[in-house]
Amino acid sequence: IDEVMDGGLSGGELGVVVAPSGIGKSWFLQALGVNALRAGKNVVHYTLELNEAYVGMRFATIFSGVPVANIKDSKDEVRDTIKNECKGELIIKYFPTRGATVQTIHTHLKTIELMGHEPDLILVDYADLLRDVGSGDAAVRHQLGNIYEDLRGLSGEFQIPVWTASQSNKEGSTSNVVGLENMSEAYGKAMVADVVVTLSRKPEERRKE
Repeated sequence: IDEVMDGGLSGGELGVVVAPSGIGKSWFLQALGVNALRAGKNVVHYTLELNEAYVGMRFATIFSGVPVANIKDSKDEVRDTIKNECKGELIIKYFPTRGATVQTIHTHLKTIELMGHEPDLILVDYADLLRDVGSGDAAVRHQLGNIYEDLRGLSGEFQIPVWTASQSNKEGSTSNVVGLENMSEAYGKAMVADVVVTLSRKPEERRKE
């Protein structure tokens, strides 16, 4: 990603990973985080589905190559690998699904800054699960559009790149290549993003794993 994008996202920019359910959006975001941590960057990962402990174990898996199910049996090996390879600081923060807004993330970032933490990358897993404020009974597509605009604004205010993920629609699950037309609920999300990466994996590819 860094090679294709000439070094990755910059402050003020929003990247979106689009894929059907179960393809690996969350893993992709965490792999971006591990790459940044290996490079000595500080990462804040906001999770709106999985609990903090499980997310931490998945980060450990990406660092070490040890499957999540075997982490506890290989604690020393995993710990040594992370100690040697992780050059930055990782903060994982859980918010309940639909229980947080972009303003909630803004407040948390301000709080950790006061505590001396200086993030270089923000991961939000994932933006579609944030709650919009101020749009009342507006259609879902308008609410999602507002959320993505607010996330990009957050990136601009803090001058920290933000990566998030978005669910594709039903047609995306059977497509050889997931396109922007497959972005669920709001095509406008793509208009806000600076970079959109799509992932696809057909049923026969899943069976081979």
